[in-house]
Amino acid sequence: MAKLWSGYPMSMNLRHALYLGAGVAALLLTWPHAFDWMRAGGNILNPIAFFGDAIAAGGTAAFLSIDMLIAWAVFMVWVVSDCVRIGLGPRWGVFFVLLSYIGVSMAFPVYLVTRERFLDARDRNASRSADPVEVKSS
Repeated sequence: MAKLWSGYPMSMNLRHALYLGAGVAALLLTWPHAFDWMRAGGNILNPIAFFGDAIAAGGTAAFLSIDMLIAWAVFMVWVVSDCVRIGLGPRWGVFFVLLSYIGVSMAFPVYLVTRERFLDARDRNASRSADPVEVKSS
């Protein structure tokens, strides 16, 4: 674990720890409600029923559900295209879409950490290969 965090600036490590902490907090704060809903007969693999039940409650629940549904849809399109654009590939994008079924508020911070670390490693490798190699003359 220490190797994963070494070699990165302290500010990046702190930011990533904050992202991951927010993701874990989201998981712990949201899933008890999902378990209650499933015990009452809900099917977590059916997002239409999930959001439909939340919207039917009206008021704040409807507002937050519609807001989250739109944010989730945008995340699913963006994460796949962003993974392809930066070089992670479409499989990673699909992985994060599937992870978002556990919770967008957990998948998004994990993606941000993965993305930043991938880009940092890619940039470091590019700068190493661009450095001129010293040739000693005999």
